[in-house]
Amino acid sequence: MDTTSNEKSDEMPEFFLEKGKNTDKKKPDKKSFGLKKKETEVELKKDETSLIDADFNRNKLISKGINRMADLKLEDASHIFQLVLRINPNDVDALLKLGYCRFHLEDYTESMRAYDKVLDIDVTNADAWNFKSLVYYERKVYGKALDCADKAIDSDPTFGMAWYNRACYLSMLNQIPESLDALVRSIEIDVKNAKRAVKDKDFMNVRLEEGFRRIVEVVVIESLRQGYHTIGAIVWTTFLDKEDVIKCLTRLMKKGLVVKHEKRQVWSTIDTYDLVPEMANKIGTIKRGMLGIPSKSISKPIKNLKNLAEAIQLIRTTIDEEEVEKTIEYCNLFIDTEKCGQEMIDDFLEEHREVRLIKIRLKDKGVDFMQDNKKKMLAMFENMEISVTKKLRSDLARN
Repeated sequence: MDTTSNEKSDEMPEFFLEKGKNTDKKKPDKKSFGLKKKETEVELKKDETSLIDADFNRNKLISKGINRMADLKLEDASHIFQLVLRINPNDVDALLKLGYCRFHLEDYTESMRAYDKVLDIDVTNADAWNFKSLVYYERKVYGKALDCADKAIDSDPTFGMAWYNRACYLSMLNQIPESLDALVRSIEIDVKNAKRAVKDKDFMNVRLEEGFRRIVEVVVIESLRQGYHTIGAIVWTTFLDKEDVIKCLTRLMKKGLVVKHEKRQVWSTIDTYDLVPEMANKIGTIKRGMLGIPSKSISKPIKNLKNLAEAIQLIRTTIDEEEVEKTIEYCNLFIDTEKCGQEMIDDFLEEHREVRLIKIRLKDKGVDFMQDNKKKMLAMFENMEISVTKKLRSDLARN
């Protein structure tokens, strides 16, 4: 979760203050009502145009500010939203976006000022209360952060992110049962909050609780439902640690919710996991290939990347377990052009040469070389796996 804040200032920044307008306009005398019809129509048309122009300029500025936010040019975006507020100091959308920009620029005083201005306009604005809670969170004032999250929920009981933040604040205040209750409520509203929670440092002190383990199970079941059936694919999609995934799958198998299979791959067998039919029928499933690739036909370049990803997983396992003979055997997968060799030459030429040297040195020095160079070899294959994964995602997106 994001988020610190200074004391609220009593002074409003200049851009919130509406410049005084000259109200000493001459009152219309009776003759004014006797204007010709044509003159009246001209004045009305001017008024309409000015209103349209103001609205057009406002929308144009808001759109420009959002684009700057997307480009992470938050100072530029702040300036643009300040221009909007000169048009209308009570523009809630501009105030919220200004507060967001100042918050991520760590200018918590101005961020808080913007949110307070919104609440002056509408005390039930759930977004403002939620954002204000994040400012207090950054300041480590968790009690006030919790109060603001509660007010956001009071304004909108279906606000999933406010419930999630409430769970975080309660965890930081060591109110474990209440934290888990709020987290479960946030997941009921939006299941993606389960995936968010499993890696959130704010829940470190509740990870051993049975309730939190059930949340991890929800995340793994959802990954299986989405069609990711191997440990590597589940780790990839959930960002859980491999050890946590294995423990979770073991618990789910004991509960009779998941079954384990062995599937023959190009060069080896691999363990796969499926929801039991009753569970699959109840929640529905999406059919995908081994790495989450849709089961429909895939192009040859994607197949080659998929095979390379499998080879990397195999050799990382044998290196980690210091199995010299198996590692030498799997080196051939990266060298032989009939297997992954051509892909290596095309995209990983330096690594291709390094694998050839590793094979020679392992044959010559055996386990001594393995132990001396284990970390270096694992790092190389890990970097390759990251590159292959990115390329796979990119190619799949284009298809």
